[in-house]
Amino acid sequence: MESETLAMAQQIDFSFWALFLRATLIVKLVMILLIAASFYSWAIIVTKFLQFRRARAEAGVFDTAFWSGEPLDELFDQVGPAPTGASEKVFAAGMLEWRRSHRSDGGLIAGAQSRIDRSMDVAIAKEAEGLNTGLSFLATVASSAPFIGLFGTVWGIMHAFMEIAQQQNTSLAVVAPGIAEALLATGLGLLAAIPALIFYNKLTADSDTIVASWEAFADEFATILSRQLDS
Repeated sequence: MESETLAMAQQIDFSFWALFLRATLIVKLVMILLIAASFYSWAIIVTKFLQFRRARAEAGVFDTAFWSGEPLDELFDQVGPAPTGASEKVFAAGMLEWRRSHRSDGGLIAGAQSRIDRSMDVAIAKEAEGLNTGLSFLATVASSAPFIGLFGTVWGIMHAFMEIAQQQNTSLAVVAPGIAEALLATGLGLLAAIPALIFYNKLTADSDTIVASWEAFADEFATILSRQLDS
């Protein structure tokens, strides 16, 4: 009898597709949700790596131009009032406010330094918001996917026990498929959550580093303008 049960169990298809097809509707929906979340998470991860690499490259090119000794007015004329790079946008925001703070007679309007600082802070905040777009989704997947998968597992196991009760049979051939289908949901939940958690921490740290470099540049630029204001 035991050999017959083992033979029956060996004939059962335990491939991913077979487990998915045998699962109940609720468990299927859970699996589809987790797979979609995993694919979207990877899309965000790849996009953010490309975006961060581009931001670092743009910052490096602009820093070289900024510290080359070229006059700031000429550099601003080259960059223009609507640049594409984040560092250039911070610089342009400060220079625009610097020029607007000059009266027609060449004098400066009072409070120019604080307005310049606020303009650059606003530019940095806007760029940081774009830099962090999508990271909250990774955090949500990392925290919720295991519980969603666990819900699918609990539902699947409940259905498996109902099958056992209906068939009045606790053999391995009856129990194994339902348990395997249920555990697949937890596996998918972990498959979605673990990369999302790892790359959320990585990308958040990279984002903070890039934003800190923008803030450091804004402080250095504000210091240069402050010297001119004092002179």
